[in-house]
Order: sequence, then structure tokens, then C-alpha cells
Amino acid sequence: MEKKKNIKLKLARVEKGYSQQDLAELAEVSRQTIGLIESGNYNPTLNLCIKIARILGKTLNDLFWEETNEQ
Repeated sequence: MEKKKNIKLKLARVEKGYSQQDLAELAEVSRQTIGLIESGNYNPTLNLCIKIARILGKTLNDLFWEETNEQ
């Protein structure tokens, strides 16, 4: 399966003015974890997704839902 970068998460983080380290500290994870999520190399738990979404003021759909053209 092809790894997909999480551009939506990165854009939301940058929009808030947070570095990966800032977001990691707020979410109580390592900076490497945030980097791995953004690069598509780590699939976070639902609890971590919810925590990140709340910190960034976004919904889970805003950050983690993949749009597909399939119907």
C-alpha cells in the first residue's frame, strides 16, 4: 500500500504557528511522532488523532480523512 503524506495535518499545524516540537509537546508525544505522522510513516491511535485535532481546532475529517474520487 502506498504511503500518503498528511499534508492537511502539516498545513493546520503551520497555520497555527506551531513547529513539530510545539505540537508534540501539546500532544504529549515526541517530535519524531509528529514527523512520522506527517510523512505517512506512522498511523496514530484514534486517541492521538482526537488530541491533535482538538489542539489544532480541527475535526478528524479535516485532518485525517482521505478524499477519494471513487463512488
